[in-house]
Amino acid sequence: MKTCAVIPVYNHGEAIGAVVAAVRQHGLPCLLVDDGSEPGCAAVLDALAAADAAGVQLLRLPQNQGKGGAMIAGLRQAARLGYSHALQIDADGQHDTGDIPAFLRLSAAQPAHLICGCPIYDESVPKARLYGRYATHIWVWINTLSLQIRDSMCGFRIYPLAPTVALLDAVNIGRRMDFDTEILVRLYWRGMVIVNQPTRVCYPSDGVSHFKVWLDNALISRMHARLFLGMLLRAPMLLWRKVAA
Repeated sequence: MKTCAVIPVYNHGEAIGAVVAAVRQHGLPCLLVDDGSEPGCAAVLDALAAADAAGVQLLRLPQNQGKGGAMIAGLRQAARLGYSHALQIDADGQHDTGDIPAFLRLSAAQPAHLICGCPIYDESVPKARLYGRYATHIWVWINTLSLQIRDSMCGFRIYPLAPTVALLDAVNIGRRMDFDTEILVRLYWRGMVIVNQPTRVCYPSDGVSHFKVWLDNALISRMHARLFLGMLLRAPMLLWRKVAA
């Protein structure tokens, strides 16, 4: 196994330095994907890459693609660089980097499986966001005919890169906040086992959120409808997996 961290960054200049330092403390190289950040944040990313050329690489997108677009570019680049696995973690500091060793241990023991964070929230979580997640949870359980995916919206996870990039080559995945859920469901459809790892989550250290309520909720609703139609086509296979298990 050869694992790197892929971190999509869009104007998180205040928080990204601490996130990179914490990830590097666990021995992981970092691939920062600059998703069209403003000049101040871009300069911070340049400085991080220059200060640790052996451990921090920078992939710069010419214009903002959305979180999903940045992750797709980062996962492809990680595979090109020869990594077998990629740890996705957010740039805003909401994920507990102290849990990285637990994720890595699970991935090393089960390298063909996807290790997915299952959030334990503190009091900083916005209640509307927390309750709104349950609608997605229900749709994911319907669209997989399974309870295996406990929380599809947590962006703290480890992907096996070969099957993940193969999926990205075959299917158009959502490029904004719909990415995290859609890629999990589609990987599950392809036989990927999802391992849930509890992890603490706070909101966010720099106070910057790029969730656009109307646009992203519309994209997420459209994604669920599209996945539901896909589930109907795959229902016999999904039901057979449950019986065979």
